[in-house]
Amino acid sequence: MIYLSQLRAELEHSFSPLACECTMSGDSSLTVKLYHPVSGQVDLVVSGLTVAALRTPEAVVALIEELRYELESNGLHRSDPVV
Repeated sequence: MIYLSQLRAELEHSFSPLACECTMSGDSSLTVKLYHPVSGQVDLVVSGLTVAALRTPEAVVALIEELRYELESNGLHRSDPVV
């Protein structure tokens, strides 16, 4: 299983310039929030992710691809950074 700090760093690297917040709930599910670090504008929040599924680098890459798809599909992500 990946540590939350490692996952957050990987997500921030993959979705730069967005920042990322990863939180664990009592039922061991994960919530990921991608947002603009300066304005605080939230672009994506995904809850209920299974942490146990993130055991391999391939699983993390698959998560990044899914998040990227969701981010592009929701229409909130802009190519121009919000300042």
